[in-house]
Amino acid sequence: MHLMTHLLLALALMWPLGPPRPEIVRGWEPPAGPYAAGHRGVDLAAPVGAPVRAAASGVVTFAGRVAGRGVLTITVPGTGEPPLRTTYEPVEPRVTAGTAVTRGDPVATLAPPPPGNPHCPESCLHWGLLRGDTYLNPLLLLNRAPSRLLPVTDQPTFPEGTRS
Repeated sequence: MHLMTHLLLALALMWPLGPPRPEIVRGWEPPAGPYAAGHRGVDLAAPVGAPVRAAASGVVTFAGRVAGRGVLTITVPGTGEPPLRTTYEPVEPRVTAGTAVTRGDPVATLAPPPPGNPHCPESCLHWGLLRGDTYLNPLLLLNRAPSRLLPVTDQPTFPEGTRS
């Protein structure tokens, strides 16, 4: 299989909440630099207790607490070096590190927002995508299928009388 096709198939992400498609409360705002302000993911509206599903198939590489919130990370094999990782917070993980998951598997439930949550007026899921230390926009990979290339011929064909 061609490497790009393999990567695209591995990256066919799905929404981690829903159906229906969740409302985007806050979108991707890439920072100007590694320590600059920005929003390194997207926030999706959902009620506390909503099931959170794996956006891509992979292996759970972290399920625990960071800065007082539940965080879950899934590493997606076959997506290059370093491999892509999807992150979810605040959640109550329902899987442990080392667990293999398939896209769409329930992996957590949405936890209450931390006190003074600046991201969402109500509860929401912060969904991130990383390659190494670089944050990426997870929305760019949603429901994408490989491109289909049409055959190329040696000579273009034109309807009679239209070629200049």
